[in-house]
Amino acid sequence: MSIRKTLLVAFVSVGLASAALLSGLAFIQARQALQAEIERSLDVQAKVVSAEVDKMMFERLQNAVTWSRLDIMQDMQVRDVDKRLSQFLADLRSGYGDVYSQLCAVDPQGLVLSSSNAALVGSPMAGPAASSAPIVRTPYAEVSLAFPSQSELRSVEMSVPVHAAFREGSLGTLRLQLDWSRVGEVLDQAAGAEGRMVAVLDGQGRMIAGSAELRRNGMLMGTALAGWRHPSRAVMIRPGAGPGDSELIVGTAESRGYAALGSLGWTTLVIQPVDLAFAPIHRMSIGFLALFGLILLCTVLTAIWVSRKIAEPIVALTAFARGYVREKAHGAPPPAGSGEVGELSEAFVSMVRDIAESQQQLVRASKLAVVGEMSAVIAHEVRTPLGILRSSAQILRREKHISRDGLELLGFIESETERLNRLVSAMLDTARPRAASYSEVDLHALMRECVAMLAGQAEARGVVVSEGPLAADATIQCDKEQMTQVLLNILMNGLQILKNGGRIEVSTHDAGAGRLRIDVADDGPGIDPAERNRVFEAFFFQREGGIGLGLAIVQQIIAAHGGEIEAAQSALGGALFRIELPRTQGEAA
Repeated sequence: MSIRKTLLVAFVSVGLASAALLSGLAFIQARQALQAEIERSLDVQAKVVSAEVDKMMFERLQNAVTWSRLDIMQDMQVRDVDKRLSQFLADLRSGYGDVYSQLCAVDPQGLVLSSSNAALVGSPMAGPAASSAPIVRTPYAEVSLAFPSQSELRSVEMSVPVHAAFREGSLGTLRLQLDWSRVGEVLDQAAGAEGRMVAVLDGQGRMIAGSAELRRNGMLMGTALAGWRHPSRAVMIRPGAGPGDSELIVGTAESRGYAALGSLGWTTLVIQPVDLAFAPIHRMSIGFLALFGLILLCTVLTAIWVSRKIAEPIVALTAFARGYVREKAHGAPPPAGSGEVGELSEAFVSMVRDIAESQQQLVRASKLAVVGEMSAVIAHEVRTPLGILRSSAQILRREKHISRDGLELLGFIESETERLNRLVSAMLDTARPRAASYSEVDLHALMRECVAMLAGQAEARGVVVSEGPLAADATIQCDKEQMTQVLLNILMNGLQILKNGGRIEVSTHDAGAGRLRIDVADDGPGIDPAERNRVFEAFFFQREGGIGLGLAIVQQIIAAHGGEIEAAQSALGGALFRIELPRTQGEAA
């Protein structure tokens, strides 16, 4: 059997076995995890619903007891002759909306003395049967609850005795018809749309409240679920009964009371059919089968691909080597392989890259050597004419008929020739650059001096150099000569690239935190966003005839002063060079 067929059989066998095992384990784990989550959810929900029902009942019972002890209830002694109590009960019912359907004060003989419904006054009202009127004990009085026997449970009657204030005996009872549908709404909300059912059983096992499906099945006030109280576990799986034919997962919670109210003895059940609970698992099983088929297909295709592609790393490495020999430049490396072939590919690619890097370093070293030789020649050739220029300027200064402007220009010639002489010396000492000599410098004065030096060139090119907004204080600690070189280089760049009618604006701003910002903006063509960082690289230039050293020197000087420089787009539409410098060198450190 060939290697290709052997690999195909091995991949398919291993892939099928692992896929079947993993799918089975994943299905079992998912079912167990889902069942645990469902049980936890039912347990928590049963406790939450039970607590909410207890809270609702506490509020209603507290209302009944509180109202029965009010002074106005003593009007029952005079049979509410002025109808104050009836009006009070009517106001209570109106104030609580549809919580109570009616409120009545009944004398010991069962006659209605006062009522929120005036038509009931004077009519008899029978008391609830003892079997249907369990007693709820509160800290201040005992309240009886009467549940009707029919399955359509709409209201529950609460009765609380009214005692005389200044004598022994009872004046009668305060009876409140509580709208029981409010409890049903709470259970409906808890049931939600997940197929769950929620029921509340009283101490006798009767279902006194249930969610919509239980109410539709006529199970209210029935005892079909009485045996589900007091389980050994909070969540149990029970056979179908009443709510459904399939198995049911039931979460149970006993009433714990609320605040001063003790336990009502009620039990809350949250029921979910097993088939609905595990419907996601059944859908997942179909997905696992589909996934198994997909894995089988992928395994076969992968085995075929691997057997066919096993020689590709060698082919790719050969192509890479041939490309390097032909083009003298390495292209994209071959895809990484495994084993000895992969190691060979990585080693060969690394060797080619090292050779290419060495070649680049050799080229850079050659350029630097040429620059060094040129610097020595330039220094020798330039210093002589600079000396002549300086001497000539000094001789001219002695002439008697030179104008004030002429003297100013001679001063520029002398200072600039001196600065050029120092720059030439610095070119020969690049390994040991001159340390900055810091002093207090007024940048506004320095800016105006630089603009004046270039005034002739600006006028000749038709470029206007103006001042923009200026900071209140522009005094900083810097090397005046180096900062002059920075400003002149940036201004010269603008002058050389702008056309006739162009504009350059120089402004300063207080940058806060002890720093000063200088903006040099123009309305020229600007700088391509992709090249704004490269303009500060040595030997990168866009202007014809440039050598790409001006802005590199500028960045070096700014960095030595503890500042920053960036290129951006100006509000004038052209380039913007933004310099930020510390006002004192102690803050720059």
